[in-house]
Amino acid sequence: MDRLKHTLQTAMSGYSGNGYHETSYLLMSSGENVFAILSVGEENGHQFAETTLAARLINDHILIEKDTNDKPLVDALVQAGIPRQQIVLAYAGETITNTQADHEVT
Repeated sequence: MDRLKHTLQTAMSGYSGNGYHETSYLLMSSGENVFAILSVGEENGHQFAETTLAARLINDHILIEKDTNDKPLVDALVQAGIPRQQIVLAYAGETITNTQADHEVT
């Protein structure tokens, strides 16, 4: 689980930083099992703050809840050595079985 957590955190940190109209921040829960990228900025005179990427660690899986990026997180994770079978694209309708969800790390 530590390797999975470290790989997820490293991959998601690649989505943080300064952009043209925004700054994106990597946020994580105190238990370090929920991660998000929050983008805040201003465009056309309007302030915005939005979550562009959200993922959770559940058992030995990474559940990607939201991904609005040009390079999907799933690609970055597979490139970093995480087997595709351990990645669940919830935003695309994929699910984890009830047995796996029963062991969710909090």
